[in-house]
Amino acid sequence: MNFSGNIIWIIFGGIFIFFEYIIGGLILCLTIIGIPFGLQCFKFAIVGLAPFGVKITDTSSNTGCLSTVMNIIWFFCGGVWIALTHLFFGILLCITIVGIPFGRQHFKLMNLAFSPFGKSIS
Repeated sequence: MNFSGNIIWIIFGGIFIFFEYIIGGLILCLTIIGIPFGLQCFKFAIVGLAPFGVKITDTSSNTGCLSTVMNIIWFFCGGVWIALTHLFFGILLCITIVGIPFGRQHFKLMNLAFSPFGKSIS
């Protein structure tokens, strides 16, 4: 299911999500201040290309409250819009039975959009 789900995901829009996050990450990496946020966009790009079979886990890092501060900045400077977009597409896809697995992947991306710092993908 993971392989076929990822192929269908890529054909019906996953490749566009991937390129949007890559371009956004490259633009953010043009400045020194934007590099951490650009790296998070690259994390989104990886999950956005093939979300089936990917697990998002919380990492226990020793950065202290830095990841919390970065998540707050991320949320107010664009994360809320990314999360609302994934929420909209997730609800839209969950209207049909066939679209439920793809809607769940959008909900997974929405969870990552709220707080990408301190999370890893595996």
